[in-house]
Amino acid sequence: MIVVIGSPIGRSVDGAISAAGMSSRVALAAARAGASVQVVGKTGDDTTADAVILDLARGAVGHVALLRDGSRATPLEPAIDEDAATEASPPPPSHGPAIDAADVDLGLRYLTDFTVVVLAEPAAADVVAVASDAAGWAEARLILVVIAGSVLPEALPADIVVFEAPDDDPDGVFADLVGSFAAALDGGADPGDAFRATVDSDGWTEVAED
Repeated sequence: MIVVIGSPIGRSVDGAISAAGMSSRVALAAARAGASVQVVGKTGDDTTADAVILDLARGAVGHVALLRDGSRATPLEPAIDEDAATEASPPPPSHGPAIDAADVDLGLRYLTDFTVVVLAEPAAADVVAVASDAAGWAEARLILVVIAGSVLPEALPADIVVFEAPDDDPDGVFADLVGSFAAALDGGADPGDAFRATVDSDGWTEVAED
């Protein structure tokens, strides 16, 4: 099983709300690749969260460790009219409920049986430490998504896999890559083979250096 850590948000398209944000997209991509997936995160306690959870469930992503926080609304990306021709990316949604180290520890201790942990969003050092410790006692692989140029915390597992997130991922291409890679690891592939298989299946091309 794959555990994806991060707080899902909503995306409104033609009046319908779907699951969005890096954690949702990574989890859905891993589920499409055939993996069993659970999300550890936090949403608001509102209708947006209801719609997000339903969309995750339709995509075969579990949410038994997804917490509700009534003190903040679930972020919702601005409404998008798919018939409108625009290349501009929507502005970021407002800040919503954020998971902390205690939330992550609780979720990972509840799930227990996992082979891959994906920290799908940049996280504080104490959250990274909890995820790293859990991956250690579960003998799971840890995947960390960071902002380009980030300084990694010390004492991380030697076999950690780190992806630098792009500034923008409007089409979910990067999230699909991470989710598919996690699914390949969950299926037993070693990291090199998993990455090559993921790149090939997603249609990425290698650029030769001059």
